[in-house]
Amino acid sequence: MKRKRKTTTRRITKKKRSPTPQSTTTIASLADPDDLVLVPSLPDDLVLVIVARVPRLHYPTLSLVSKRFRSLVASPELYKVRSLLGHTESCLYVCLELGLNKKVSWFTLCRKPDQTTLNSKRSAYISRKKEESSGYVLARVSISDSPWSNSAGLVAVGSDIYNVADIYNVAGPTIGERCVSLSVMDCQSHTWRKAPSLRVKLLTLSASVLDRKIYVAGNYKARDTESNKLENSVEVFDIDTQMWDSVPIPCHFKYRDYQFAYCKSICTDGNFRVAEPFGKALVYIPKEDRWDTVEQPCMERHLYSSLCCTIDNVVYSTSKGAVIWYDTEASKWRDFQGLVGLPEFLDASCVRLTDYGGKLALLWDDELPSFYGPGFGHHTLIWCAVISLVRHKSSEIWGKVEWFDHVLTVPRRYTFVNALAATV
Repeated sequence: MKRKRKTTTRRITKKKRSPTPQSTTTIASLADPDDLVLVPSLPDDLVLVIVARVPRLHYPTLSLVSKRFRSLVASPELYKVRSLLGHTESCLYVCLELGLNKKVSWFTLCRKPDQTTLNSKRSAYISRKKEESSGYVLARVSISDSPWSNSAGLVAVGSDIYNVADIYNVAGPTIGERCVSLSVMDCQSHTWRKAPSLRVKLLTLSASVLDRKIYVAGNYKARDTESNKLENSVEVFDIDTQMWDSVPIPCHFKYRDYQFAYCKSICTDGNFRVAEPFGKALVYIPKEDRWDTVEQPCMERHLYSSLCCTIDNVVYSTSKGAVIWYDTEASKWRDFQGLVGLPEFLDASCVRLTDYGGKLALLWDDELPSFYGPGFGHHTLIWCAVISLVRHKSSEIWGKVEWFDHVLTVPRRYTFVNALAATV
């Protein structure tokens, strides 16, 4: 008789492994971000100091870590610490209108959080113009209800961007009537606030900054409703008092044939310069409180025909796909020296320039060719280049391309409103 073999079931238990730094990171990444502290075992004051030393270019990525980090990078305390440590820096902002409803969208330059690969065909097109990525990209700013903007009414002062815009009232006793509103975007917290509106209903306008004052030039319809006569106007907004001057700059000067309709303005040499569509221009000298004619017609014609910017009292612009600057001593536009490696942007439908912390930030668009595949002709690439400037002689300015890259892809039908740099 065969004996039955007794079998026993052994319970196998897995031995707990001590967590490694890699496994701890993985577990933490799966946890609820709101249950995590910013930096374990570190006081909040020390965390502020650490984050304040991080370049602002990385803040859009830091804001994705958790709600606490998102609140931290927008807190006033952080920027107070940055100021005390001397870590303020220029931050590039771009305003676009996207979609069929022309929704105003804001973007800021930042470092890529990772090396995200593009569509192979789009990547192939970009690689034709550039061998390797610079690591920069335009990230959308999380801000709601941005007011309508136009390129001539946007200026940056310190950590704020001011938007002077001609709008229609949508509420109140003056609903449906035109007014010129002033709104301010705080580039630290990315929030909008309202400022006092202009007293005059300007039909067209152009704004520029000089000595912490915003000069707004334009024209308005005369009070005589039976007449279509337009009057010139220049209003001044004081940044420190956040108020408009009680009396506008008088414009009933003897130069009756100068009109500020669709004018362009710029501040240089401590003066406020206004150019009109026909190439004529006037300059207001604040120290002497007087107007004068401008004897530099070639500058004014180019100033009106394209967007310019001023860096260290030098006016920069573009012409035929090249960057140029204005030599006030010789009263002529001059080409840059250097700029090795900068691609041509002759076919760009839109070019923008701005002062980026003493450097020239140049942005342009490039429509993606349709032969790269279905749907590719419906997209536009936005490129950015940062150029450092060196003046060797009175008649020579050299530019060195620090980097350039494709920073954003947008629908083909869009509007490039403006590019500005704030200090935060």
